[in-house]
Amino acid sequence: MVGLRQELAVGLALLRPPVADPVERTSSWAHAALDAGLLDLPLPGRGRTVERYGALAAVGTVDLDVARLVEAHVDAVAVLTDLGGDREDGALWGVWAANPPVDPLVARRSDGSGWLLEGTKPWCSGAGTCDRALVTARTDDGYRLFATAMAGRTAAPVDGTWPALSMAGCDSRSVRFASHPAVAVGEPGAYLERPGFWHGAVGVAAVWLGGAVGVARAMSRAHARRPLDPHALAHAGAVDAELGGADAMLALAAAAFDADPTDGTGQARVLAGRTRAVVERSAAVVTDRVGRALGAGPLAQDPDHARRVGDLALYLRQSHAERDLDDLGARSLTASAPQDWPW
Repeated sequence: MVGLRQELAVGLALLRPPVADPVERTSSWAHAALDAGLLDLPLPGRGRTVERYGALAAVGTVDLDVARLVEAHVDAVAVLTDLGGDREDGALWGVWAANPPVDPLVARRSDGSGWLLEGTKPWCSGAGTCDRALVTARTDDGYRLFATAMAGRTAAPVDGTWPALSMAGCDSRSVRFASHPAVAVGEPGAYLERPGFWHGAVGVAAVWLGGAVGVARAMSRAHARRPLDPHALAHAGAVDAELGGADAMLALAAAAFDADPTDGTGQARVLAGRTRAVVERSAAVVTDRVGRALGAGPLAQDPDHARRVGDLALYLRQSHAERDLDDLGARSLTASAPQDWPW
């Protein structure tokens, strides 16, 4: 795991483009990584999942905007592999699966075997960057996944739908589709029902962990300039424990997914929920302790650190907070857990 982590982190650092505009920088960076073969990660549930998660964490440590696009691209490759979809080599993929309660994106059949997407999809990371995307939509026969090329005037990012300063480079705008052609991938419901959905959910947590490691490195830099005082060292010890625990949880999940790739035990959802909860908590604790140890200085005077803290805070909200914990609690109390918990 360490080898792939280091290879990807070093490779990304070398490819970083000297571009000021955050969206242009992130787009150029992600495409350069794709062209260099850095995004050819092991597929989940096939014996090397821990390496995959380690690589995603490495990307998060380098830059969370790029990590957002990388995580989606490698997830798209896994989805297409699981569901038998066609992957276009050299294309950067997005996965746009937000499902708002009102005005969802819909798909209707066109002539032949094709489909047309109609409506607006929110939260599309890489809206103006990705070459192709996997998009979920409502149909007459259920919730389905579609592959589409982001070309032509029938699919367009909506300006002004990502005004946030945090994670500005990932370009998570809405995309408006107007009779835009697409190809169905898998059967209705297949995207959410496959075990790989939960493998991918933990991949997001791996990026969160990488972002937390990036935040924590501010303590190492501060200590190199001047030894930290005892209070700050206590925070550093707590940070080390949090990161170590989260990393161990990712490794445990990876091993479990490799041992049961088809989710024969029915525990993938519980394990994914538990892992995401552990990593989310650890990332929040790390951010708080680094701030308490170092004070306002890094946030006010180190633009890279300040951006990383803001990006991580926003990225963590990709979780559903208490809704996810509610789901985890209900399932853990009504089904056997992967371990025999004493409680």
